[in-house]
Amino acid sequence: MAKKRLGVGFVGAGFITRFHIRSWLGVRDADVLGIVSRTEKKAEEAAALARELSVGEAKVYKSITDMVADPSIDAIWICAPNFCRLENMEEIVQALETGKGELLGVTCEKPLGRNVKEAKRMLELVQKTGLLDGYLEDQIFAPTVVRGKEIIWTRGAAISGRPYLARAAEEHSGPHEPWFWEGELQGGGVLNDMMCHSVEEARFMLTPPGADRSILTPLKVTAYTSCLKWQHPHYARILADNSGGKTDYINRPAEDFARSLIEYKDEKGIKVVVETTTSWCYVGAGLRLSMELLGPEYSLSINTLDSGLKVFFSRNVRGKEGEDLVEKQNAEMGLMPVVSDETVEYGYVAENRHMVQSLLARKRPEENFSDGLKVTELLMAAYMSAEQGKTVDFPPPGLESFVPAVARGEWNPKEA
Repeated sequence: MAKKRLGVGFVGAGFITRFHIRSWLGVRDADVLGIVSRTEKKAEEAAALARELSVGEAKVYKSITDMVADPSIDAIWICAPNFCRLENMEEIVQALETGKGELLGVTCEKPLGRNVKEAKRMLELVQKTGLLDGYLEDQIFAPTVVRGKEIIWTRGAAISGRPYLARAAEEHSGPHEPWFWEGELQGGGVLNDMMCHSVEEARFMLTPPGADRSILTPLKVTAYTSCLKWQHPHYARILADNSGGKTDYINRPAEDFARSLIEYKDEKGIKVVVETTTSWCYVGAGLRLSMELLGPEYSLSINTLDSGLKVFFSRNVRGKEGEDLVEKQNAEMGLMPVVSDETVEYGYVAENRHMVQSLLARKRPEENFSDGLKVTELLMAAYMSAEQGKTVDFPPPGLESFVPAVARGEWNPKEA
């Protein structure tokens, strides 16, 4: 008999897991029942949050294997740090193959792997088990993106022709946890951390509704990276202090600014272009996601900081720092936009609803590990282009074994 509710366990208990748990208020037919984390305190806090929000009687497990072995857990959401994800997936597979438990599916946060070799292995492992797989790319589920795409293709493209240029940007002042800043742990810098969103969002917008994104064939990739802010001694000291001296941006920086241009052809041979910009050195109200889509007789524009709600606090209102107005908030006074429900506006609610409904229906989610692998391939091609200082044809030679210099701890723009 098909299950009517899904029991979900999370691997990881940090910022992104808590975002997912808060989004569960808008997700039906599933409960958050388990948490596994390298840090027991964080696991307890995440489980308590799920119970407080009444989205599931979550409990803490000592290991992924223990969580898989619980018959109430039907699916795993992998949200642990980048350097743990392949290891997490291997433990899930080992638990299943040794008969410890059964699962319907597994999903994984971005990026699927720190390089093509890791991402390809993640796909191989999930296919080996026969599990349904979902790639957690929230921005393609954002209501403005989904509705904007529907309108553009139904009205503009149907009358005057397909869109030919997509621009996407994600910018903020830097990640929360010290490991994000370490190229060897995270797999790179801002390009790997955030361009994954922009590349996939733009690819989604340029694909006709109902069509597979494989109709877009990458032709060429051109990219640029630099460390514009955080290698400055003052800011490098902040990173060192925040990490207990581990993060050394004077000698081992990661890029805090990146751009890419990807040329595709569609199934009819028509060329379309994606421009992306990502930054950890943007100082504004907080996280800014922006998107443009251009066609022969139309255009679309999205900016998450163009909020319908704004507040103003004078200099006499002095409170503690926080992120109660917008993610990566940079100020507590002045005129501030407020993103009233970030889990909805950034796409987490619709994303998790889609994943849950797909697994319950025994269908592979529309955004899956194959998409995660394709995104990783494009990001690694971008790193190759930036390192070589030239446009590269796609796929470039050596892509599957390539590890960016920044991920090897060997990139320093001041030594170039």
